[in-house]
Amino acid sequence: MTTNSGAERRPGRSAATTWAAHRHRDVSGGWLRPTVFGAVDGLVTNAALIAGVGGGGVAPHTIVLTGLAGLVAGAFSMGAGEYVSVTNQNELVHAEVALEAEMHARYPQQEHDELVDRFIGYGADNETARRMAEAVARDPQQDLRLHTRDELGVDPQDLPSALLAGGASFAAFSIGALLPLLPYLLGASTLIVSLVVTGIALLAGGMTVGKLTGRPLLHSGLRQLVLGALAVAVTYGIGQLIGAPVA
Repeated sequence: MTTNSGAERRPGRSAATTWAAHRHRDVSGGWLRPTVFGAVDGLVTNAALIAGVGGGGVAPHTIVLTGLAGLVAGAFSMGAGEYVSVTNQNELVHAEVALEAEMHARYPQQEHDELVDRFIGYGADNETARRMAEAVARDPQQDLRLHTRDELGVDPQDLPSALLAGGASFAAFSIGALLPLLPYLLGASTLIVSLVVTGIALLAGGMTVGKLTGRPLLHSGLRQLVLGALAVAVTYGIGQLIGAPVA
């Protein structure tokens, strides 16, 4: 009996193809974290600010001025803060990489033995671990990169961009802060319109985060709505208590 081995179906081929094509979400924080945080921060901060002064009974043009000032100040603060934060983090990583490179130059055998121990810790036997370490050591840059990733938990060749993070934070805060202010810019004169827009934006923003993180959409949306509403309620209450006298 003859068989056509070329026509035989390889078991697991479909699964392997699916595995090879799968994608992961961005978890490095290069753009997602500052964008989401900036947008939500801008939305909640300016909505709470507008609710506070609106609860005090001030005129609409004063609310617009306050909201614009909050938008500009907050956007620059968020952008600059994110830029400095990421820059400092990257500088720290570069300093640690330089230290690791110095240790490789001064104590090559100890670093090699350390790598062997790590491979053994991953489950390789002694001989296999030694061969793996020797293979890695043939490329000094790759050897250093592997040590750095294992010891620091970061890849020195894949660090987030401080400029991208700062710009994303600045733009996201500006967009978020503009939403509760938009009804006033379009001619609305009552706080309730701004609060409705804010509520819808909070719900949509939370659901977007849920979509990106794989969490239940409604749960993420309602969580964001409740937290934002709490901040708005507190500042509105303060505005009502302190208040501006209305003629």
